[in-house]
Amino acid sequence: MLHYLPDFCTGIADLGAAFLLMYGLHRMASPVTAPSGILLAGIGMAVAVLASFLIIFDISGGARQLLPENAGLAVLALVIGGGIAWVAGRRVAMTAMPQMVAIYNGMGGGAAGAIAAVELFGRHATGYVALTVTLLGALIGAISFSGSIIAWAKLQEVLKNPWRFRGQRIVNAVVFAATVGLGGYLLWFDHTSVLPPNLITAFFAAAIIAGILITLPIGGADMPVIIAIYNAFTGLAVGLEGFVLQNPALMIAGMVVGAAGLMLTLVMAKAMNRSVSNVVFANFGEVAKGGKSKITGDLKPTEASDAAVFMRYASKVIIVPGYGLAAAQGQQKLWEFVQLLQANGVNVRFAIHPVAGRMPGQMDVLLAEAGVPYDLIFQLDDINDDFATTDIALVIGANDVVNPAARTDKSSPIYGMPILNVDKAKQVYVLKRGTGKGYAGIQNELFYSPNCNMVYGDAAATLAKMIEAVRGLKAAA
Repeated sequence: MLHYLPDFCTGIADLGAAFLLMYGLHRMASPVTAPSGILLAGIGMAVAVLASFLIIFDISGGARQLLPENAGLAVLALVIGGGIAWVAGRRVAMTAMPQMVAIYNGMGGGAAGAIAAVELFGRHATGYVALTVTLLGALIGAISFSGSIIAWAKLQEVLKNPWRFRGQRIVNAVVFAATVGLGGYLLWFDHTSVLPPNLITAFFAAAIIAGILITLPIGGADMPVIIAIYNAFTGLAVGLEGFVLQNPALMIAGMVVGAAGLMLTLVMAKAMNRSVSNVVFANFGEVAKGGKSKITGDLKPTEASDAAVFMRYASKVIIVPGYGLAAAQGQQKLWEFVQLLQANGVNVRFAIHPVAGRMPGQMDVLLAEAGVPYDLIFQLDDINDDFATTDIALVIGANDVVNPAARTDKSSPIYGMPILNVDKAKQVYVLKRGTGKGYAGIQNELFYSPNCNMVYGDAAATLAKMIEAVRGLKAAA
């Protein structure tokens, strides 16, 4: 009876981990319950990790004997890795969150690839089905690993410019085909007892190179998409390796991560008015050269205090946050300013574009961090029609997602992309550090519109001036 106890305990633990992961994902569907959902999913993953250690115990004759000699190394790896993740997670700035997501996603793909390597070098995966699944997980995991590292380097500005050369797509296709060919050749050895180590090494090396080559030409505008795609890749790789190991927790965790990544990819593609096939196979990540239409009008700078006074006496205000707000860490000042406006009877709401910032949901998290109530935050489809009846729209650090060229200029690289209808407001103020372009590399027609004024400066410092201006009005009264 005792002989079956480890399997029973492991099964119960896997079932509990699966429930916590799926229920946690369900709660992540709402901003209100998302924090508890993340906590529950984290507990589920911890249970799955602990359950894995039950496998290394054997119960026979009433005594527990530790079987593997490297169990101590596994515990040490968990302690070191968990400690680094804990410290990094607490210290990471909001602006660096996309980089952290990218590097952690890469580590997940690398872990899946490492599991596949153990299976292949140790020849544990026997039979064509198991070997095929192992090789597929290794391919996807290795590409996600190296591609995510390149994505991290781009977001961290270690690599500042996309790297392109003539015939790059042909080279990428050849490297990928060679990788798949090596995998197919390894399948041919299924009838033997040992796979050739040199071929396994070449297969992993080719897959890693393929991930690097695929990601190097990606431009900044497509970075949210590549993060979502590699997130889906990592989940798929983990799920496949879970199937090979017959580990339900890995399979469920992989499916959850893969499904979430796929959903994000679809949302990003829709928000950019591009099909997933177009994102993956056609002109992926190419830097835009700009539209051909000539922009008329002039930039009209104004003082922060003047913008604040007009907003104080407005009836309805919509605020559009962008990456510039995150870079300036101005969310607390923004919420303080909004509270002053609300105290004076101004109806203030926030409009979020799906691809604002450098990763999906970054602006939502940024506002939540400052304490902005969820009922004041609206997505594009829910608030876009309201700009036409809005007195003032305040844009903070956003660029391409409010560019009217997406509606009118067929030569523009962002033509057809859904945008926030900021230009339809009666008055627009744009808080911006300078005259730089957005990720798409084009000038913003909004900035030259007759109803738009530019407020130059760091977002946090500018908002502080706006707060002083509104308080000054109250003091003078």
